[in-house]
Formats: sequence, C-alpha cells, structure tokens
Amino acid sequence: MASLAVVEHRNQDATVYVGNLDQACSEELLTELFSQVGRVASVYMPKDKLSGQHNGYGFVEFLDAVDADYAMTILHMMKLFGRPVRVSKSSLNDEEGRHSRDIGANLFIGNVDPIDVNEQLLYETFTAFGTLVRTPNIARDEATQQSKGFAFLSYDSFQAADMAIELMNGQYLGNRQIQVNYAWKKDANGNITNERHGSRAERMLAEAKRANQQLGPSGPTLFRPNSTFASTGQQSTGSFLPPPPPPPLSSMPPPPPPLPPLAGSAIPPPPPPPPPLPQTAAGVPPPPPPPIVKTLPPPPPPPPPPSRKRSHPTPPSHGAFLPPPPPPPPSF
Repeated sequence: MASLAVVEHRNQDATVYVGNLDQACSEELLTELFSQVGRVASVYMPKDKLSGQHNGYGFVEFLDAVDADYAMTILHMMKLFGRPVRVSKSSLNDEEGRHSRDIGANLFIGNVDPIDVNEQLLYETFTAFGTLVRTPNIARDEATQQSKGFAFLSYDSFQAADMAIELMNGQYLGNRQIQVNYAWKKDANGNITNERHGSRAERMLAEAKRANQQLGPSGPTLFRPNSTFASTGQQSTGSFLPPPPPPPLSSMPPPPPPLPPLAGSAIPPPPPPPPPLPQTAAGVPPPPPPPIVKTLPPPPPPPPPPSRKRSHPTPPSHGAFLPPPPPPPPSF
C-alpha cells in the first residue's frame, strides 16, 4: 500500500490510471490483478476522509514502462465486478482522476454556521439524499482556517442533488438557515460564469455516460458482481441455463412423403402412415376417444296369454283300441 507522498514521486511513464472501479475493489486486489501482466511497484487508491471508501479510481505503478503499456493493452475496458475498467496513462493531478464520478451535480451551500457546522456535519446531513463524490468542501481562510460561511458538495446523480435542494433549502443547520442551490459554473480560466450547474445539457451527458458505463464492451467479464476473487484471477462459475423447450407440434414440419415403389419390384409398397394425432396445447394430453356403443337387436315379442276356455279331450279316432270298462260294484 503506497502513501500519497510516494505516489507523487512515482515514475510517471510506468504508471497507469485505473478508473470506474467498483467499491468491492481494493488495493490488494488491484495488486494481484495487475501482477498478472507485469511487475507492480506500488498501488494507490485515494479514499474519502470521512467514509473511508475509495473514490472509484486508483494508480498502479510498474517497475518498467513496457509493463504499463502492456497493461493498457490487455486490461483496458475489461469488466471488473460487472463494470468496464478504464486503464490509461495518467498523473495524480489529472482532472479525470480526481473527479472520475463528477457529472456536474455540484451544489452551493450558503449561510453556513462557521462555529457549529463542519465537514462532518455536512457529510452526515447530505448523504441522506444520495452518494457524495467527495468530502464536502467548506471555504476557509488560508491564514486562520476559519469558515467563510459557504461550502460546496457534489453528488453522483442529479436526482440526489434535486432532492437535496428541495428538502434542505431554507432549513436550519446549526444556528443558521442555509441556502442550497446549484453552484455557478466556471470557465476554462477559473472565472465564475452566469450559468449554474444542473442544466439540461449536463443531465443528458450524465445519462449518456452512465449508459456507456453500464453497457461497456462486448468482451469477457473478469469478475462478476458478488463473486469471490481467487488468487488465480478466475471468475466464479455460475449456473447454466436449462435448454429451451422443444417447439410445439403445430410448428414442426410435416413428414416427407413416402418414396414411390420401383418398377418391377416385388416388394409391396409400405402401408400408409397412421393418421396424425390431434394437436393440442403443449403439455395437455389429447382427450380420450368416445366410447363405442353397440346396437343390440330388439327383444322378441312376448308369447300370447293362454285361453280361458276349458279344453275338452279329443275323442278317440275310430278304430282305436279302448280298454274294457271297469266291472260294476258288488251289491250287498
């Protein structure tokens, strides 16, 4: 880990600027990553004084300028934790490095209490509306370091700046009623202009910059978000997606027609294909066929009822042999 004094005296030709870093990055991780492409001498990531988090950029110094050029060729716009990393030659006083996340959402805080309000109180108050790019800057006298009664701060989005203006302008902070508005812009010479930050053009540029950072190149991703960095520099293996389901029957092409039989061939033609199954929605079986109802013949008519007339015995036919009559009973 390098200090600020060491970085100011580093070899500029062998140093690269690394921007658009995720908060999950650290100096140890950058050291291990850039050691894969060259011999690293030092790594420095400026951090916020109050929050302790880095400002989204850093500097990597190599022992040789050739390694620095090779790192720019290999690692530039490589995705680290889902964000494309910018690797280029830069110095400590590079405006892009010091304000890597400054999009123009700069606010002016007026009528600041010089006794009860300090940078810590401003930070704790205004971070409730969004992420600050850097520590709030209270204008102070160079000789006495006394507050001049106004301060500046910058958000990483115009939505957070708009909310801070709406909710904090005219509120009491300490013993004074503060004024919150967009700060005046400065020209190339540092002179204050009559145009404030927060214009429509700045907002459009900020949206375009954010979209480019989210899309990034179509190259490989070095580390995925929420993945564990290993010493080999390989990304964690994610789960594979299941294969897509097969197309429905309605979209499948019909089978090809059967080939005609050869002339003079003794092989009989193949039987016709079975009728196609009814096509239904995917995953729903076809309805069962209707039951077969057999038609039975009508039952025979019932026999006629028997006649109620007494039937007489049929007299014997002539010439038939009859037994003799029984003898008369004896008389007493």
